[in-house]
Amino acid sequence: MTTASHAVASHGSLKSYSVGLVLSLVLTLASFGAVMLDVLPRPMRLPAIVLLCVAQLVVQLVYFLHMGTSRDPRSNTGIFICTALLIAIVVAGSLWVMHNANANMMPMQFSPAEARAKE
Repeated sequence: MTTASHAVASHGSLKSYSVGLVLSLVLTLASFGAVMLDVLPRPMRLPAIVLLCVAQLVVQLVYFLHMGTSRDPRSNTGIFICTALLIAIVVAGSLWVMHNANANMMPMQFSPAEARAKE
């Protein structure tokens, strides 16, 4: 395999990017539909969204980050660790912000009427 053909093979093709884009859009629309269109019962929505999220993560790892297609396992491991770290930072940061907003927006020692009276 020549250097030019190896570079094209390791970076994907227009077809693989198109397939990844279509799959990502389908999974995004499926999660949106699961919540907004009431096609699932309420207790099944969260597991469905988590499953669709994991499926979309796999699609993006395979089609856009080319996990599993490289001959060098170190690059795959590095990409996976970076992706996992970024996801952990985003999830932990979001949970931290939501917790602090919940704790600081309405103190629990006051009722809404008492809070209005103190203003």
